[in-house]
Amino acid sequence: MIALALALAAAAPPMVVVNETTVVREEPAPHGNIGMSTAYRISDAVPNRTMEFRKRALHVGEAIGEYVIAHDEVYNVLSGDGEVVSDGKRAALKAGMATYLYSGANVGIKQLGSEPLVLIIAYPLPPNAAR
Repeated sequence: MIALALALAAAAPPMVVVNETTVVREEPAPHGNIGMSTAYRISDAVPNRTMEFRKRALHVGEAIGEYVIAHDEVYNVLSGDGEVVSDGKRAALKAGMATYLYSGANVGIKQLGSEPLVLIIAYPLPPNAAR
């Protein structure tokens, strides 16, 4: 058992450390272009990845428009206030909260209040889409 674990560990590629200041850019909020947002495209810097991991700041009045997701997603709120919708059900979000959204749901999230809504977003890539 230990030999197998060591063999698997030896086969893993080296870790990748990403400084978010090197992957930050201003871009429209996804799925509807409801305002501009600050995107930290962290996993874009990782070769042969199997998941997306991003940080996004939705500024005042911005939103990720509703769309049907093809995989489970997790939104973790770092700061600010917002509202998430999943198949018509709405819930308030604030710092320290996370929402787990299921594949096939029609989802969206919007910023509320006077401060940006800063999120970590993570989801798996389809097996054939590993980059």
